Amino acid sequence: MTRAIAFALALVPLTAFAQPALKQQLTDTQIAAVIVQESRQAYYRTGHPFACPEDLARNGTRCGKRSAYSRPGGAEPYCYVADVPAAEIARYRAGH
Repeated sequence: MTRAIAFALALVPLTAFAQPALKQQLTDTQIAAVIVQESRQAYYRTGHPFACPEDLARNGTRCGKRSAYSRPGGAEPYCYVADVPAAEIARYRAGH
């Protein structure tokens, strides 16, 4: 899966998945998209703006290699669905 597709899936609103009345079974890809969104939001709550390469700086430029995702060490947010390991998806299923 290309990063562009994975990034697009990460932008799907969480409300599309939050329908407990239907008790629908989420696919692994849908769960991974939720995990990516939660990971990015957790990073932004730390006060740092550049979680992923596609994030934009105030001047409109892409963060690119300035992002936490692109820099070794420190924070490692999930930016793409393909980044989420199967164990993390299983942990999400068990907790929800």
